[in-house]
Amino acid sequence: MGCSPSRLRRAAVALAAAGLLVVPVSAGGAYGVPVTAPVLTAAAPSPDGGFPELDPAVAARLDDAIRRVMDEAKVPGVIVGLSAPGKGDYVRAFGVADKTDEAPMTADLNMRIGSETKTFTVTALLELIDRGEIGLDDPIGDYIDGVPNGDRITLRDLAGMRSGLFNYSMDDDFFKALTSDPDRPFTPQELLDYSFKHPVQFQPGAEFDYSNTNLILLGLVVEKIGGLPLNEFIEQNVLEPAGLHNTLFPTGAEFPAPHAHGYTDQTATGETEDATDWNPSWGWAAGAMISDLPDLRSWARTLATGTLLTPKTQAERLETGPTAIPGAGYGLGIFNVQGWIGHNGSLPGYETLTIYLPEERATLVVLLNTDILHDKAEPSTLFGQAITEIVTPDHVFNLPVPVASPSSPTPRSTGPS
Repeated sequence: MGCSPSRLRRAAVALAAAGLLVVPVSAGGAYGVPVTAPVLTAAAPSPDGGFPELDPAVAARLDDAIRRVMDEAKVPGVIVGLSAPGKGDYVRAFGVADKTDEAPMTADLNMRIGSETKTFTVTALLELIDRGEIGLDDPIGDYIDGVPNGDRITLRDLAGMRSGLFNYSMDDDFFKALTSDPDRPFTPQELLDYSFKHPVQFQPGAEFDYSNTNLILLGLVVEKIGGLPLNEFIEQNVLEPAGLHNTLFPTGAEFPAPHAHGYTDQTATGETEDATDWNPSWGWAAGAMISDLPDLRSWARTLATGTLLTPKTQAERLETGPTAIPGAGYGLGIFNVQGWIGHNGSLPGYETLTIYLPEERATLVVLLNTDILHDKAEPSTLFGQAITEIVTPDHVFNLPVPVASPSSPTPRSTGPS
């Protein structure tokens, strides 16, 4: 995962991936002072300022913008799906899915989705709330023993990234264990142990701090109250009702074919390696899931409109609190960036972005097979920015690159990301 502790932690955090996407949050680290993200030259915005018809002329502009990001960020392959009612569909795959045999990227490939897993885990939790089996303001200590500040941290604090719990993926020992053997499995309790040996970072609700630890705890709550292993509960109560037939929560390193190979520089040597079969169990409820373009396009709308939840619970989910990122707020396992609602994901080898713009009922999904940064920026964010500059100039998906303090590792999102 990286030749230095900061690079490795960045990858681990990414899993979180995500988080706020960007939020870059390096899942859990200090943000520092945000600065402007690298700006890639983009095509001029739509003349009328509204969502354009996705006709051949607009498609050509999108093609050019995507290829530009690919070239500048050195992305092997990317899949993009963009649509809005009455405006048509833009579905493209660029580059290669496997750098060894140069097999082309195609729109039907399975991909690891990192921190987009958080949207499924939190949806499962909110379904239990709708059933009256738990409450958002219940302390986590009512369900899980041994949590620091467990009598004060609520399920709402955990889902909204305001618990103050240390992010396990920033722990030195975790980082060493993961990078020395990326194929090894981790249990949820092992992940919590890495977190709980650290003091709490702040009191519940006082700040926003993206932490994968929060989702591990919520996954355990879903298992305890739902009466099923997390992967089975999500399959039966989220995936099946949502009609997502190509999305799964793996229990190991399984990765259904066809899938793209993923490339990362978060390795023990610092060299780029193929991370396709690395075990994602270290992300578990925070970032282990797999999906594809059609399912994520459907999920974008389901997630943002609350199809699986009551209107009251969905409204609470979308009530975002401030973050250190200008123009970005975080709700309950979901973000709002300049009006686009959804989540990103990042873990070694892969990045994703799945967002929905209610104003235009527009959906954008981006899937790529690398998590290697470009000038400290997430490549998924660069694609999101380049695309939205063309189709929604009044709602440009842009996440500035935060600056780490001298004593902190380089911030990194989900993104698992």
